Formats: sequence, C-alpha cells, structure tokens
Amino acid sequence: MAAHLRRFCQNSTLFSRYSHSTRGLRTIAYKTYNPKSPRFYLYGTAVATSLYFGWKWVEKNAMVEAARPTRRVTDEQTLRGLKLNHRERRFIKFSSVEYQGQLYMTPQDFIESVTDSEPRPRLKRRVLTERDLERFMQETPLLSKGSPDMFRTIFDKGIISYTEYLFLLSILTKPQTGFRIAFNMFDTDGNERVDKEEFLVLEKIFSTARRDRLNRALEGAVKQTEGEDGEVEEVLEDELQKSHVVDTTLLLHFFGKKGKQDLKFEEFKMFMENLQTEVLEIEFNEFSKGLPAITELDFAKILLRYTYLQSDQYEMYLERLLDRIPEGRGITFTEFKSFCQFLNTLDDFAIAMRMYTLADQPISQEEFHRAVKICTGTELSPHIVDTVFKIFDDDGDGQLSYKEFIAIMRDRLHRGFKHTSRSEGWDAFKQCVKSEMKAVV
Repeated sequence: MAAHLRRFCQNSTLFSRYSHSTRGLRTIAYKTYNPKSPRFYLYGTAVATSLYFGWKWVEKNAMVEAARPTRRVTDEQTLRGLKLNHRERRFIKFSSVEYQGQLYMTPQDFIESVTDSEPRPRLKRRVLTERDLERFMQETPLLSKGSPDMFRTIFDKGIISYTEYLFLLSILTKPQTGFRIAFNMFDTDGNERVDKEEFLVLEKIFSTARRDRLNRALEGAVKQTEGEDGEVEEVLEDELQKSHVVDTTLLLHFFGKKGKQDLKFEEFKMFMENLQTEVLEIEFNEFSKGLPAITELDFAKILLRYTYLQSDQYEMYLERLLDRIPEGRGITFTEFKSFCQFLNTLDDFAIAMRMYTLADQPISQEEFHRAVKICTGTELSPHIVDTVFKIFDDDGDGQLSYKEFIAIMRDRLHRGFKHTSRSEGWDAFKQCVKSEMKAVV
C-alpha cells in the first residue's frame, strides 16, 4: 500500500489532469493502482477523493492569499479599522484622486464636502500621473487672479491635501476679525509676509499630531506579518498624510510655480473672503435657481440643513415659519451673506448675550440688532432678523430664546463637523473636555 501511495503522490501530472471531477477521481484510482482486486480499487478511490478535497483547499487558500492586500487597505477597511475622526472620514469619502499612494481632494471635491451630504457617484479614484500634475500647474491661477469662483473654475484640475482641507474648513468659520490672527500664526518671523516654508509649518503640525494620535489608536491593533527572512511588514499604510512629493494647488496659488513668492496679509485676507463667498454663493444658488432672491422657507432650510434636529423638530420650525409668513418678499444674497458672516462671530454674540441678560431671559429684536452690531460692526437687515425670530420664537411673543438659537446655529456654523453641547456651565465644560479627549485619543 505504501508503494502504491507513493506512486500516486508522485504522479502530479496525472492528478492535475483528472482531479476536476468525480469521474476523474475514478480514473486516477484506476490508473494509479490498477489492482486486480476490487478492494484495492475502492481503497484507491477513497485516497484520491481525500487528496482531491485537500488539493482544492490548498488552491482556495492560495488564491485568497494572492488576493489579500499586504501594503494597503480599502476605504471601507480604513473606516472600520481605524479610529478616524469625522473630518478624516469625510476626507476619505470625498477624495476622488490619488498620487503615489496618497489621497487628495480636487477643488470640486472640497466644495462638495461642505455643501453636500454625499460625494458624486464614481466607480473608483483617479490615479494621477506626472503629466496630470503638470497640467494642473498650468491651470492654477496666480494669486492676483483670485476670485470668488476660483474653486469652481479649477473644478477637478487641482489637488488639496488633508492638512489643507483642515485649513480651508477653518477659514469657513473665521470672522473678519480672525483673519489677522490666522495670518500671524503663519508669519513666524513677524515680517508681515508668509513664505512657503512658513506655510508648510501647518502641515508639519497637523501631520505630527495626527501620526501620534494614530499610533496610540493603533497600538496593539495594527496587524503585522513576518516574512520568511524575519523582516516585519506593516499591513496598514496611512494614506491620509505623508510627506508631500508634489506642490498642491494652494501652494502654487500662494507662492507661484517656483515657490519663491511671499504671501501678504491683504492677499491672504482676499483669499479667505473669496472662499467664504464662493461657498455661500453655491448654497444660495442651489435654492435661488438663478433668481436674485430665495424664499424665507429656503432660508430656513439652509440654516437647519446641518443641524442635529429630529425630523419632527425640523418640520415644526418650517411649519411655524409658513404660518407666520404666508407670503414673504424673499431674501437677497447680500442679506444671506451678512447673516452667515454674523454666524462666524457666534461665540462673541453668546458672550454679549450672557453679559446683557444674566438671568438667561429671552431677547427682543432690538436687543438682537444691538448685539449683532457690537460683535460684527455691521447691521443686519430688519427683514432677515424678523425672519429669524419667526423661525425660533416659540410662542410668537416677539422674544427669542438665544440659548436655543445659539445651540442650533453652532451646528449650522460647523456644517455638522463639530458636535456641541446644548447645555452651559459646568455640564458644558465637562462635555467639551470629553469631546476633546476623544478627538485626541
């Protein structure tokens, strides 16, 4: 029997030829053993069957191992396996291009990430070549040619890194008074100019902080494989942030193709104003459909679209507005923009209200007007203030519960990126510390 078995195992050509069916197994048993006694034939068939299923098991596992990625993980695996924060998840979700293993957004991706809940349908990410990047360089406008439609004009002919994505998000929530502070944070030598190296400090700060956080999160969780030569190979590769090997669209726009230009405050301020205006125009045009104004109901939908209200609460606010303004005169883009710029000073407004009414009493439209002017230096139109009161005034007595208004508008201001507490005082402080600790850990 041992001799027969050795002969069977050595005849690999015979096995591979006939081992794909039951009939083939009988052929193997007959050709391998060819005994005169039926007992040997049945025994040979049993052995062949066992080896057949064993062979199929080996083939299946070999195919699985060949298909298993060793250096990269898919988006879904990344989102499930890592302790990513909301911004990281959103960046991965909306990034449509990749270059040398690192994910990038296009300018259009960024616009969609702050105005839409889901990215546009796509089969897969586009893998960029050096030729693509050279074309992007030619498409990037000079800093002097910046405009409120620059991102829409570039569309998908540019790239934005993850750290620049965070920087652009912060711009959307900056008040006019915060532009100078943001510029001074980059201007490390205090010469009223920011060069390329100073700007890249932002990337180093974000990338170091993120790498430390991921290392802590992945400690003991990242699986490693050890090769035959004893070298340990990491299965997981961080696709969000690595050292840049190319100049992004922002770097080319700010510092030129050679990277030798300096960024002045007035130019920096104009870029921030243009970006804020562009995003607001896109939101406004979504509802205006080419008309010069949107309805008061559309204005309410824009304010409430990023909040964490329950569906019945959302409907309650809209129905309340329809009952109080059956036929409105509409809200222009200038009015809409001025109100959104006021929302960027929401923290200052909260402080002003807290000082003005220590007992947390509701406020009137006149008090609201005065607090807005103190915080922003400008006045809102009476019609838009009246519309806001008709949305958030619970009982219609002309008084606004500013605490509820501020809590909901904070959701709108951060476009769903920042979870905020609806409470104040010690409870709010504890919730804030807890949220920040989660973000760090």
